Amino acid sequence: MGLKFYIGASGAGKSFLLYQRVIEESLKNPHINYLIVVPDQFTMQTQLELVKLHPNKGIMNIDVLSFGRLAHRVFGETGGDDRPVLDDTGKSLVLRRVAAECEESLGVMKRNIRKSVYISEIKSAISEFMQYGLSTDDVGTLCEYAAKRGALSHQLKDLHVLYQGFLDYIHKRFITTEETLDILRGVLSKSRIVFGSVIVFDGFTGFTPVQNKVIQELMVQARQVVVTVTMDTRENPYLLDGEQKLFHLSKKTIHDLDTLCKEAGAVRETDETITDEQVFRHKNNAGLSHLERELFRYPHKEFAGEQDSIRVFEASNPREELRQVCLKIRQLVRNENYCYRDIAVVTGDLERYGFLAEEEFSRFGIPFFLDRTNKLVLNPFIEFIRSALLVVIQEYSFEAVFHFLRCGLSGISFEETDRLENYVRTTGIRGRKAWNRRFTRQPKGLEETAELLDELNDVRERFVSMIEPLMVKKASGRELSVSLYAFIEKAQIAQKLAEYAAVFQAENDLVRAKEYEQIYRLVMELLEQICALLGDEELTMKEFADILDAGFAEIKVGTIPQNVDKVVIGDIERTRMSEIGALFFVGVNDGIIPKGSGTGGILSDIDREFLQESEFELAPTPRQQMYIQRLYLYMTMTKPSQYLFLSYAKVDSEGKSIRPAYLINTVTKLFPKIVVEQPQLRSIEEQLDAPADALSYLVELLRRYAANGLFDAQSERERQVFFTLYDTCVRNETYAPIVEGMKRAAFAYLADAGKRRLPKELARLLYGQVLKNSVSRLETFAACAYAHFLQYGLGLSERDRYSFERVDMGTVFHAVLEQFSDKLTQKGYTWFDFPGTLGETLVGECLESYAAAYGETVLYSSKRNEYMITRMRRVLVRTVQTLQYQLRQGMFEPKDFELSFQMTNDLDAVNIALSEEERMQLIGRIDRIDTCRQDDKLYVKVIDYKSGNRRFDLAALYYGLQLQLVVYMNAAVELQKKKNPDTRVIPAAMLYYHVNDPMTETDKGAPDPAEIEQAILEELKMTGMVSDDEEVIRLLDKGFETKSSILPVAKKKDGSFTQASSVLSAEDFETVSNYVNHKIKELGTCVLDGDIRLNPYEQKDQNACTYCSYKSVCGFDRKLGAGLVRRLEELDAQEAIEKMKEDGGNKA
Repeated sequence: MGLKFYIGASGAGKSFLLYQRVIEESLKNPHINYLIVVPDQFTMQTQLELVKLHPNKGIMNIDVLSFGRLAHRVFGETGGDDRPVLDDTGKSLVLRRVAAECEESLGVMKRNIRKSVYISEIKSAISEFMQYGLSTDDVGTLCEYAAKRGALSHQLKDLHVLYQGFLDYIHKRFITTEETLDILRGVLSKSRIVFGSVIVFDGFTGFTPVQNKVIQELMVQARQVVVTVTMDTRENPYLLDGEQKLFHLSKKTIHDLDTLCKEAGAVRETDETITDEQVFRHKNNAGLSHLERELFRYPHKEFAGEQDSIRVFEASNPREELRQVCLKIRQLVRNENYCYRDIAVVTGDLERYGFLAEEEFSRFGIPFFLDRTNKLVLNPFIEFIRSALLVVIQEYSFEAVFHFLRCGLSGISFEETDRLENYVRTTGIRGRKAWNRRFTRQPKGLEETAELLDELNDVRERFVSMIEPLMVKKASGRELSVSLYAFIEKAQIAQKLAEYAAVFQAENDLVRAKEYEQIYRLVMELLEQICALLGDEELTMKEFADILDAGFAEIKVGTIPQNVDKVVIGDIERTRMSEIGALFFVGVNDGIIPKGSGTGGILSDIDREFLQESEFELAPTPRQQMYIQRLYLYMTMTKPSQYLFLSYAKVDSEGKSIRPAYLINTVTKLFPKIVVEQPQLRSIEEQLDAPADALSYLVELLRRYAANGLFDAQSERERQVFFTLYDTCVRNETYAPIVEGMKRAAFAYLADAGKRRLPKELARLLYGQVLKNSVSRLETFAACAYAHFLQYGLGLSERDRYSFERVDMGTVFHAVLEQFSDKLTQKGYTWFDFPGTLGETLVGECLESYAAAYGETVLYSSKRNEYMITRMRRVLVRTVQTLQYQLRQGMFEPKDFELSFQMTNDLDAVNIALSEEERMQLIGRIDRIDTCRQDDKLYVKVIDYKSGNRRFDLAALYYGLQLQLVVYMNAAVELQKKKNPDTRVIPAAMLYYHVNDPMTETDKGAPDPAEIEQAILEELKMTGMVSDDEEVIRLLDKGFETKSSILPVAKKKDGSFTQASSVLSAEDFETVSNYVNHKIKELGTCVLDGDIRLNPYEQKDQNACTYCSYKSVCGFDRKLGAGLVRRLEELDAQEAIEKMKEDGGNKA
């Protein structure tokens, strides 16, 4: 019956000496039990150390336990309590039930009490009360203590109500993990395992009040209780000092246990203190020894000499930081005979650095063990359940349905899912009713046959039959759990998970194999808990899903190393390390060190500081946690015996600038001669170590070499590295095929991209000898031959979506304007004389008629789209009114609307001979042709309706990027010549009309409506090219004097046209016409010659790639492929005309 402390600094050998003594005594006293109690995560490592130290390599009367395992052992002997233990998920479920019962008694918490996140916060607060031994009366006393702090007082009163309700509910039903220690204390006197034993507590930085009470009882029952305490022996261990001191927690532990020892009447034995000036671990390491003695001590002493055991380096980002760590580890193993198990990597943020470490260590071929508990929230089984419930909650929303189908466990193949998704996207299948009806629609583009529709319906039925049993709006927790279980069983999830586990086992991925082996059992246990605790409570499916989500978040699977020789990667607080030669402390950045305190939960940081002054002990405040974290830092940084590497990043993974932590400054002050290294700036030869890492560098060099040929003169060394590395890799059997593939990709993409050409026979097979294509297709070819090949050769297109976007409005505008013209004729009106009210009525009828049939009724599928109908009606009414106004201003009359080239396929303008065997037939529609007859002359005007802001540009026409308007004019002129053989047909204007209802700006408070109307008409003025003959212009606009209100024409004072006027002489009209015929023939010939070069154009601030749908297919990089870009010369109108004359515009 006694208490004894082993006191010493970190690395002094406390545990080693104590374990040796325990082994010696256990051999002398085989009838005495020696129990070594350590934190949960340290049990296996401690057992391993004891077995190694034991002369017989076996520990018969020595047992290594955690507090939980100690309770389990004693309960197994004495009977303990047969109530089931309530885990965190169970607590949340109980609290949910208690909260519903106590809701009317609550104050400030009543509003949020049904939220799962809030329940989780309350659970944490109640767990804290139990862990620190606070009864409901104690919480009541805290309420009185906080009476004058309004919000805190009300919160504590609500917590008091919920705490009491929680304890009342679990009484005689369950025990919590915190209560097990209280029950343990009550039965220790009956335990023969404990009585007369020697009990050692090692590896703890402190104890909670409940644990202290257990230790107090053990002092009474056991022969001896020994506790190891980490502390600088230069300090007085029995003098309690300020909480800001490094070893305050250690002194508090001694003080608390001393007090309990006196209360229990136990013997206080003489403590063992290890007072060596240099701790055992750092006997031959002056640098680390100095760090151990001076870190976080004030005032500190600077290290005067030279040392290389402590190094600090910076990296550009966390990934590069870990890459440099990997390079150093390989160097230590190769040059200094380190084993991987002699090395550890720790961080203050394992969540951020863990996955990066997995990737980098795997790339470098370094075996590692990531010391963390794996959360299983992203396991496919969890996703299977969550997405199925989401389908129910969101009533078959598109996102929920395909989230479920793509989770990998639905039993529907990915190919079937892809086909189904294409159909659903195109037809807009949404909602439970739509999914329960047979698919019958056959959208354009998909061309579903009856057989394919049957296959899709088969997939639909399988999916719906799985989900329908879950379609319950509200039911008891038991009924919902049973329904979900039946759903899981029907999908044969247990068998599928077993198959996955077997695959992972075969691939030696033991961590994932263990996860898949356990996940089914853990989910079933969660459903059993819901049945037991919320079985009779009415729940909506949303509430049930939230409860499951909270439970899934608690499901974790711990892992242990599968073999010995691995680098341990862990957390500064959780990970146990022993016999570490080199330690890499990564992520020493502000925000990670010190770790953020979080939100504080239900009780805020300020509230905790206030309650700290009460008579009850609670969890440390954020300020105290920061002080405690310094102790963890001290213990971590003194773990290695030879090297300590501290590193930090300059920017985080998102590219945001971050600062090094205060710890870097602390260490550099202790060691003024430390220079912060930048290892990534070393020559590349020094950084080439692992083949996989070298390959990533070789890829970059290959791309540059392929793009630019030889390196510039300044990088001769880089050139040598490139060729040496390339030569080494191609000689390696493993990497030669990879490098060959990389080389082909780099050179085929960049070197040959500008020369690609299909064999002429293949091009003919692909496009046919008669090239039927629209003018816009030729414009696509002129913009980039490869984009043309992808779109028209391979037939690639983006998936249709059941939606209505701005680009779709053009189609509606064209169709409605065509119908409007037909209706005018039926009503006996022309464009000149229809009344305004009739125009509005006819526009409404035409639009409604077209919208009802357009795109599977997409325009009536949502309120947003219905608004689009209203908007388009407004735009179209404005359009017909403006078109009428513009017609009335001139002498021209509309002759044809939506004239198809197929109706005029005998025209030379649309039937072009490319060679003796090949020809091109243009397809398209001219929106409107107007004519005006004057004596023996017939003037022709072509109008093209555009919903965008396209303006006619002669330079773009010269490069083949804007051919449409001139082709339409050529066809219209030729058509009128055939109809009027004895008349001279003359092109008057080719124009774009921008279909819009614009807004205008005014600086007047109440502008005149007539002025507004005039400003709108000015905005809607047509653009394009007009004849420079004034007689023609006055036929187009009768009122023209100095500036036209409908045409892009204006005069200067001297009578000449302004520079902004878009006019062409008769000669230039002919030049443009002839040049377009020449250009079309040239482009058509190139298409059939098999030209598929990657040659995007660039002109001013425009380029072919900006709005290209195929960017993700070709993967073109404008920087690396700069040589492939066609930079088009900027030309004004006159320069463009001159070039057209030179290149074929003079040919008749």
